[in-house]
Amino acid sequence: MAQYSAEVDGVFVALADPTRRSVIRRLGRGPTSVGELAAEFPMTLPSFMKHVRTLESNGLIRTVKVGRVRTCVLDRDRLALVDDWLAEQRRIWAGRTDRLEQFVTDPMEEQS
Repeated sequence: MAQYSAEVDGVFVALADPTRRSVIRRLGRGPTSVGELAAEFPMTLPSFMKHVRTLESNGLIRTVKVGRVRTCVLDRDRLALVDDWLAEQRRIWAGRTDRLEQFVTDPMEEQS
């Protein structure tokens, strides 16, 4: 569980930044070169590469270099960690709200 938690934490850290979320959204449409991605953001290439490295180190994207072009590819399977975590949270909270509803709506038994 601790390893799972660390992986989920890393993914959430990577997704916490709006630039990185935009990169993920863009890569959802297909692989793109770093240069094309960077052109969409008002920052220097070295600054943009920090975002790419964060996404890559947390497993959300992979980069492949062919010649002088580095292409980024989204790892959709890694996003399943977030989906799994959210499903677990929904299950936990649904159970809690169901118990609360039962507590509130069941008539109290009178004690003798």
